[in-house]
Amino acid sequence: MELDRQLRERMAARLRAFSVRTAAPAAARRAAVAVLVAEVGHGAELPGLPRHADWQTSAALVLTRRAAHLRNHPGQWAFPGGRLDGRETATEAALREMREEIGVDLPPTAVLGQLDDFVTRSGFVITPVVIWGGSDLAVKPDPAEVASVHRIPLTEFLREDAPRLDPADGEGHPILRMPVGDDHIAAPTAALIYQFREVCLLGRATRVAHFEQPAFAWR
Repeated sequence: MELDRQLRERMAARLRAFSVRTAAPAAARRAAVAVLVAEVGHGAELPGLPRHADWQTSAALVLTRRAAHLRNHPGQWAFPGGRLDGRETATEAALREMREEIGVDLPPTAVLGQLDDFVTRSGFVITPVVIWGGSDLAVKPDPAEVASVHRIPLTEFLREDAPRLDPADGEGHPILRMPVGDDHIAAPTAALIYQFREVCLLGRATRVAHFEQPAFAWR
């Protein structure tokens, strides 16, 4: 069953209307991530994640758990992504990293748009690139980089208890988390998910660059 083409068109239109904010701190390293929308299918098996009658054919975000031995952000929730190589654009890097990490090879025409750059505490400027994967998307994760792949239904990010804002140490902005089943995803990935939700699903130009990240994500 094909995913709703109206969803693709609606998300693309909202991204075209969204005024992207870029960031370029001098000392930061540039990176891009693939915010991949696909059919749920297999791979959303997480404790506490509800299933509905149309669960298998609903739209989802494809997320990974990073391999435990990686130098940056080991074991954490993430979108497929990584550093820009040479003169790569963010789109080129997101498509390449998606292909290398989870074995999904899609053309530039699958790109719907971009969200705001997000500056991480670990010294990266992340550009989120929203990509339409559609139905029957097969993944082949690289075990050197990815511990597991999960397809989380978009409805899970529309929960009434999302987002969760926890106070940070000191007087800074709160730490943002997005609940998933009985677990949660923390910023920076949670901040990107939240902005995707606000812009692409709800049509709201919500900004997220100010949200703090938990201490474990600083590495």
